[in-house]
Amino acid sequence: MPGLSDATRGRILFGGDYNPEQWPEETWHEDVRLMKEAGVNSVTLGVFSWARLEPRPGERNFGWLDRLMDLMHDSGIGVVLATPTSSPPPWMGRLHPETLPRDEDGRTEWWGSRQHFSHSSATYRRYAAAITEDLAARYGNHPALRMWHINNEYCTYDWGDEAEDAFRGWLQARYGTLDVLNEAWGTAFWSQGYGDWYEVLPPRRAHYMKNPTQVLDFKRFTSDALLECYLAERDIVARHSPHIPVTTNFMAVWPGLDAWTWAGQEDVVSIDIYPDPRDPFGAQYGALVHDMTRSQARGGPWMVMEQAAGPVNWRGVNHPKPAGLNRLWSLQAVARGADAVCYFQWRQSRQGSEKFHSGMVSHAGERGRTFQEVKRIGAELALLSEKVTGTRVEAAEVAVLLDWNAWWASRQDGQLSGEVDFPQVVRAWHRALWEAHTVADFAHPEHDLSAYKLVVVPQLYLMTDAAVDNLVAYVRGGGTLVAGFQTGVADEDDRVRPGGMDLRLRELFGIRVLHEWWPLDAGEKADVEGFHGTLWSEEIEAADDVDAVIPYKGGELDGLPAVLRKGRAWYVSTLPEPHALRTLLADIAAEAGVRPTLAGLPAGVEAVRRGGLLFLLNHGRDGVTVPVPGRHRDLLTGADVADSVELGRYGVAVLELAP
Repeated sequence: MPGLSDATRGRILFGGDYNPEQWPEETWHEDVRLMKEAGVNSVTLGVFSWARLEPRPGERNFGWLDRLMDLMHDSGIGVVLATPTSSPPPWMGRLHPETLPRDEDGRTEWWGSRQHFSHSSATYRRYAAAITEDLAARYGNHPALRMWHINNEYCTYDWGDEAEDAFRGWLQARYGTLDVLNEAWGTAFWSQGYGDWYEVLPPRRAHYMKNPTQVLDFKRFTSDALLECYLAERDIVARHSPHIPVTTNFMAVWPGLDAWTWAGQEDVVSIDIYPDPRDPFGAQYGALVHDMTRSQARGGPWMVMEQAAGPVNWRGVNHPKPAGLNRLWSLQAVARGADAVCYFQWRQSRQGSEKFHSGMVSHAGERGRTFQEVKRIGAELALLSEKVTGTRVEAAEVAVLLDWNAWWASRQDGQLSGEVDFPQVVRAWHRALWEAHTVADFAHPEHDLSAYKLVVVPQLYLMTDAAVDNLVAYVRGGGTLVAGFQTGVADEDDRVRPGGMDLRLRELFGIRVLHEWWPLDAGEKADVEGFHGTLWSEEIEAADDVDAVIPYKGGELDGLPAVLRKGRAWYVSTLPEPHALRTLLADIAAEAGVRPTLAGLPAGVEAVRRGGLLFLLNHGRDGVTVPVPGRHRDLLTGADVADSVELGRYGVAVLELAP
């Protein structure tokens, strides 16, 4: 199976989405000149070009793409060629309205934007396969081709008629009989029992709250239906060019797709990431996304498919990146395992919905600060390529558990608190590790965890029996486990387990009885001995064999355990404030034998080891001195450094470590 190394050929890929169909052809040669000046060695073509490639049903217009592919090859620039299937041409919706998705109210989503396709439409799939077949046959052996990019940011939900039929078929394959489905969905509640498969519908608009397991299964089905679309196109291009790797781009921390399942079907895992430059923890968010993507890539190199060189265009206020921040965040991705740093897009559009979304060449042109910074990044990536490409981030000793099924179930209507947001809880726990200078992997709760000294569970409301058994076995095998509140509450059908938490987990953590959950209001805090808790608290009765308890202080839960420890298993029934969570996790990690990447780091400095290199990144606006014992060489400057490194605002050093 080809991988990212087959596309990089020993170079960090640098470039981005190129949409030359938006520009006069004479602009293309000017683009190539600037690309060479910036060190661009890869462009993505064809993402939104279906109407140009197939202006009428069955007609093909490949001449312009032929000229572009040849131009890129002659210029020494590789191509990531996209199938254009995320945005069908208007003629498809006009001639085949069944290809258009419908929302939960039955309203049609019309053409005029993008992603306007029904994943379950047989007609859409037939047209998508046909254009993919012809693209693959024409360009599968073109010397410019480096990678296939299928569709773009799969994210379309559909509640229409063909989706209804497909959902019903998916359920029949999952459950077999209506009796099993009725049991799984708990349809005895509110007289929802189904006596015929044709009564089973997608969770469309209802008078009041919908059946939670029906909604959960619809999310599972949607992820699987979109995956079928991806696999159909992937298999076509792979048949024509088995030597070329295939990817599709995930959106960062996106709830719509089960990324663990999807990543296993990709040759290259790629991500689109757009942290807010005004977010004081934007760097930590970037680290989280990078760690997650690297883990989905099974520890191997991965690809930043999209990021912004400047402002985006969808926030309420779209701020540009201050000078140096684009470089810093690009090198952060490389530090955490990326072998490709790409952007949306190459040249900022003059028309359309994204004309104020930045490009590598902004409206200011080649003299603008954005392009000048892009040139610096391209030059520095070229310096690092030989030492970086194909190497791995130093093996993590900590794993953070994440499961899309738990996420989907936890965000249903009828939960105890609308203040609890699963991604924010995960981010809080990852931030605590990041601030303690501990690089972590992400893992599915059913993965083999034996290589990790510490496993962290921010929150897993829903857990399968296999996942529960896996955690119990991990602790019995000598691992250290720390879990956050509301973990192990429900089984895979979103059925609350007897006792409010799986018995195996209660015994593991030393919980005799979980009496009540006590969610906290926005801004409310629970007093705990030594810190304050936020978001949540729980009325827990500890078993006699617990080894340590940190109690609540005052209020309804006075004296009851906020934190329990039994052997190597910890349970935290609230979300400690950031400094307290950082201290707690750092202490648990140290006891488990987890080592920080580098001791004595100033606040705001990130250190990551990759291959034989140490990346030091200063996310602060003030200069700092970073102690690094010994003599080393900074690959970015060529200078030798001894015992310490000076980093300015948003400064980066990449040290080749002496033996």
